Formats: sequence, structure tokens, C-alpha cells
Amino acid sequence: MKIAIINRSDLNGGAAVFTYRLMNAFRNAGVDASMLVTEQLGNDENVVSYADTIADKYHFLAERLQIFLQNGFSRENLFKVDTADWGRDIANHPAVKDADVIILNWINQGALSLDCVEKLCDTGKPIIWNMHDMWECTGICHHAYECSRYKHECGKCQYLSSNNENDLSHRVWKKKKSIFSAPNLHFVSVSNWLAKKCKESSLLGDKHITVIPNTTNVEQYSCSRLPNSNYGISADKKVIAIGAARLDDPVKGFPILLSSLKWLKAHKPETASKIHLILFGGLRDISLLQEIDIPYTFLGRIDANRVKDVLAHADIVISSSLYESFGGTLIEGMAAGCTPVTFGNGGQGDIVDHKRTGYIAMYKSHEDLAYGIEWAINAKLDRQFLHDEMQKRFSPTTVVEKYLSLFEKLLAK
Repeated sequence: MKIAIINRSDLNGGAAVFTYRLMNAFRNAGVDASMLVTEQLGNDENVVSYADTIADKYHFLAERLQIFLQNGFSRENLFKVDTADWGRDIANHPAVKDADVIILNWINQGALSLDCVEKLCDTGKPIIWNMHDMWECTGICHHAYECSRYKHECGKCQYLSSNNENDLSHRVWKKKKSIFSAPNLHFVSVSNWLAKKCKESSLLGDKHITVIPNTTNVEQYSCSRLPNSNYGISADKKVIAIGAARLDDPVKGFPILLSSLKWLKAHKPETASKIHLILFGGLRDISLLQEIDIPYTFLGRIDANRVKDVLAHADIVISSSLYESFGGTLIEGMAAGCTPVTFGNGGQGDIVDHKRTGYIAMYKSHEDLAYGIEWAINAKLDRQFLHDEMQKRFSPTTVVEKYLSLFEKLLAK
């Protein structure tokens, strides 16, 4: 069996990392899988670039200009939406023609156009669309947040500041609606939360959606706790780790985390005195660190190996995200033996079992997030137990078995 997996990049972005892991998981299971990208940053021979520098730049700029003209010349929302009106046509690419199954992942910003997706469907081969956010079930946005227009036909898009029913979001919605009727197109969601959003939508509400999580190389994480002294932290401190590509991205709920720490210091001073916070990732507004009321260490952006090291020095991993399609940092933290504390409005509910493997706080409640931190300190969950739970759910072997079962069903049709 040959599988062609299409993603914009092999290493740049969360979807790229998970897609690359999936390709390797297939290959380690003896499946001939290759990855097709327009942006190749690594040198893996199984990653095939179909880049055309001039065409790709033209497609990227044309789409941004299209959105810029439609959203009132706002830079703020310029990358919160994609149209896939512009992109490459690779239906005749040798890797695509040789494939038995084609998997689409993150195809935006010039990687594929919707017209090309339609041509791929015309091949008659099973096409699996692996969804990493809400883009496939909305007109143009990657996260609808509180907007419910994706349940109808979009239009009047908040990201376009539009009052027009037939705006760009509705026009792209109509194109998706037509393409999504292809009988050989099957959708996979990385979490039950995302699948629920899709089932609520007008685009995917009548489609069968399979939930298969992203894979994580859990076996690469040691769950042995390393000493605080390696980071210059007092031995008696409980270390809380929090990380994100950009910590102060509004979706990450950083202000709620700050409020929970302030609440702990004011109402649970004994608990607050036990804590040291380690933060890693980008931070646009560095002044936010001044609002942290407990001892902390800020590492900035760090690579994957350093993340593993940080988590091996932590007792708790925390996510204050308002929405998470999946929740990779929580899985990595638990693989390293950290007790998770998080909200449950997203894929976190597939990862954490409340008060068994971690704490799921009431949504947007800084007070309950603080209670979760206190619970995690006192629960003293076994690190090996948490590691093993992640191994059962998200190991490459587990995820590949689910995909192979799906392939068998689709190929039998």
C-alpha cells in the first residue's frame, strides 16, 4: 500500500510536526508513506517537495491580497482566515498517481487550491482529510470562537467586519459544499471536540467523521523526575511548566493563568509558596512577565529536546487555552510524568480524565484553575502511570492501527 500525505510544510507549524510524525509512524509499521510539501525544511528523502518558488509566492500573495481587500485592509485578521482559492494543482504528480490512499492535512497558504482538492477527488481514490482546526467546517476561518454562523452558511464574517450575507466567507462556503459531496472524501478529526464542532456545522453535519488523534512519540519521554537544582530552583519547589508557540496569543488564555496565580497567592498563600513557574515559547508583550506573582523562569523559544528536558524537571503541566483542537503540550507533559491542569473546551477532554489523570477546570474560571493547581500538588500522581496512559492512547502504533482500519474500510467500498 502506498500513501501520499499532503501538507504545506514538513517541519514548520504544529500540523507539519504531527504530519511528519504520522508519515514516520506509517513507515515504521511497514507502510510505504511519503509526504508532499511546498516548504521543505528538512532533508528526509521520504519528503517530496513540489515547490515552485515563483508560483508559490504568487499564490500566497494573491490570496493575502484577496483577503486584505475584503476585510477592510486589516492586518489584524489577515492570517486568521484562508480561502484556498489560490494554490497548486498536483493531481498528476507521480507520488499522487502512485498512491492508493491520499491524506490531506494543512493545505492552506498556497499549498493546494480547493479546485485541486476537487481534482484529487475525481481520481476516485480514497481521500482522507485530516482536520487540525475548524477550517474545513467553516467558510474561511480556522477557529470560529463564539461565532455560530458556521452552523448555517457563514456570511457576515467577523474576520471581514462584514454585514454581507454573500461575502467571501459565504462564497468559499459554497465551493466547499460542492466539493465535500464527493463520495470518496472522508474526514478525520484529531479530537472528539473538533468532531462535535464539525457535526454542528452546515458543511460537515451530514458527513461521517472518524476521530483519530495525532500521534506523539511517547516512548521518547522519560518520566523520571530530574532535580530542580539543574535550573537553579529550590529543591522544595513544585515546578509548573507552561509552553506555547506564542504564550500571549489570545487563544492561550494567559491572562486567566495570571489571575489564577494571583488568586492563589491571595487566598492560598501556603500553596503559592510551594510553586515555581517555568515558561517557554514566544511572548510579544514581555511586560506581562511583571504580572507574575510567584517565582518564575522564562526560557523563551526552545527546541523540542529542550522541551523534553523542561518537562522532566516539572511536576505539573498547565494549559489555560480557551480552545484547543488537540492539546499536544499536555500529552508531552504527561508523557514526561507531569500532572495536567487544563480547561476542557477542546481536545483536552480526550487527554485528561478529571481527577484520575489530571484536573479539568471550569471553563474560563481562574479560581477553579487555581484549585486545579492545588489539587495537582496534593494528588501526587505516579509519573509512570501518566506516561503509560499516554502510551496507550497516542503512541504511533495505536494511531497507525486506527488509520489502517479506516483504509481497509474505504478501500473495500
